[in-house]
Amino acid sequence: MTTDPTFFRDLSYVLIAAVAGGFVARLLRQPLIVGFVLAGILIGPFTPGPQVSDLRTFELFAEIGVVLLMFSIGIEFSLRDLLRVKWVALVGGPLGIALSILLAMAVGTALGWPPLQSAVIGIVTSVASTMVLAQLLLDRGELHAAHGRVMIGIALVEDLAVVVMTVLLPALGALAPGRLLAIGDALLRAAIVLVPFVYLAAKVVPRLMSRVAATQSDELFLLVALAIGLGTAAVTQAVGLSLALGAFLGGLLISGSDYAHETLARLLPLRDVFVALFFVTVGALIDPWSVLGNLRLLGAIIGLVVVGKLVTRAFVVRLFGYPLSVAILTGVGLSQIGEFSFVLVQVAREAGHVGPDVYQAVLAASLISVFINAGLERNAPDWIGKLRLWRATSPEARTPLPSRHVLLCGFGRVGSAIGEALETFGIPFEVVERDPDVIQELRRRNVPCLFGDAGNRRMLRHAGVEAATLVIVGLPQIRPAERAVRAIRALNRDVPLLARAHGRSEAETLRRLGATEVIQPELEASATLIRHALAALGLPKEIALDYLERFRGAMLTGRVDDAVPGPLPVVQEVQLARGALADQSLRQARIRERFGVTVVALTRRGGVVFNPAPETILRAGDIVRVFGLQSQISAFTALANPTVAAW
Repeated sequence: MTTDPTFFRDLSYVLIAAVAGGFVARLLRQPLIVGFVLAGILIGPFTPGPQVSDLRTFELFAEIGVVLLMFSIGIEFSLRDLLRVKWVALVGGPLGIALSILLAMAVGTALGWPPLQSAVIGIVTSVASTMVLAQLLLDRGELHAAHGRVMIGIALVEDLAVVVMTVLLPALGALAPGRLLAIGDALLRAAIVLVPFVYLAAKVVPRLMSRVAATQSDELFLLVALAIGLGTAAVTQAVGLSLALGAFLGGLLISGSDYAHETLARLLPLRDVFVALFFVTVGALIDPWSVLGNLRLLGAIIGLVVVGKLVTRAFVVRLFGYPLSVAILTGVGLSQIGEFSFVLVQVAREAGHVGPDVYQAVLAASLISVFINAGLERNAPDWIGKLRLWRATSPEARTPLPSRHVLLCGFGRVGSAIGEALETFGIPFEVVERDPDVIQELRRRNVPCLFGDAGNRRMLRHAGVEAATLVIVGLPQIRPAERAVRAIRALNRDVPLLARAHGRSEAETLRRLGATEVIQPELEASATLIRHALAALGLPKEIALDYLERFRGAMLTGRVDDAVPGPLPVVQEVQLARGALADQSLRQARIRERFGVTVVALTRRGGVVFNPAPETILRAGDIVRVFGLQSQISAFTALANPTVAAW
């Protein structure tokens, strides 16, 4: 079998460019998407240096990336999430598209564009990139936030609208009855696909995944999951819908089963590779020299995308009664364009409605809008907080706190559990949180709270850190937690300060910055499992507690010498020799009284006996599992099996 040697050379260019672009994006604290697209520009046919000779192959990889990303989003999403935003998505999505087209027509008239070009630009800029949006929401952990659900719902409706607009664009300006019939036919095919979807999600796929999981074959499990995702995408494409929509529906099929998390865990590495190839390929299609020659056109398109879509989408979401914060965050998230805009502008170009200048400007605008969108996504919560700060800090807007209260930084899963405990016992507390949805819910419950960064000293002063009786930092990320601990200690050096950390090095850093006590979830889970295991084995409670105390000391410091004085107990197996303890019961042998060790299990031909009874007779050849200090076990071994002890 022979293979075109240029394929592997091109593949190496693409992979190296993706790695380099990813590193640069991380160094600049930008989304990886931006780095991938910039890397694609550098290896594209329009720039000097190493170039990919055949982009068509990698466009296929890019399509696979779109399918895998949308498949994984469907797995993480649920029908319940979609139904919660059905009205704003089904009605607000088309309304937003109409507003974008009207805005582009108005701007085009002011700039002297032909009416047809204005309409095309409005259509092309009206559709956000579901892929970019999903990736940014995943990176920020906001997929299930209120604005995340609204954004995904609207973006999916826009994907459906792409079908109609793709059919409509070639005949724009001369809409014939036959074209209207084609649109109706496309919508009918969409209904044919969607109607059996609910039945498959509820009845067929969960049973299928259960059967596959019973085989305990990792390879078969992944193959069946991929077959569902790719097969659904193929069906939707066959009836004239988008691959991305089909892949999303395939993910929703699996999300209703008990194996969604397992599927997602196996899919993620494969998905991330193809997603990177997608964005590199997009970058390779951009001709920077053509774009530089049409900066006025590029600026107008970017303005329509970033400013126009932000305002129109926020207005639409607000119309449906959502809070202003959700409306603004939704508008920010949808103020970009991507893969479906490429499809639409290509259709318009082939129909002769726009020239190469508009085509290249749209490609460049997609990159720049994603770059701007990433910055807006990162800073929008802070801007919303500043707009609200005067309300949050004014006397009439806040519930007065007593002079001594608990300050709780972060109200996620851990923080909310702590808050519930404080409420139960009537202990006054105030929350500092950056999620506007959480803040809104807390205000609805009349819980004193501030929107902002717990590492900001001004914010902490407003929260009363100098008069707090206890401060708890429940932030899951280490960097924000470090900033918060440092700022708290700068304002109050004496208040007890509790924090959480995932590892020993992080815990040491927080202690060095001034945390009074640092809780490590993994350490606490290990200690709890050990305690239950020792209790199940029948070890005396005082021995188990002593061991746990030593274990905690060793794990917290990293050195046994720094733990509670004395070595750590161990569990060890000793085979009984003839004579000595053989043919005696455990009560007669008095092993614990004589040696200080506890017999936790006994292995013989009949099997393993855990926590053997005092009447159990010891036999030569039995393997006795004992728990105690190493010196105690050595003394026991010297009597139970002198040969092993001497060796």
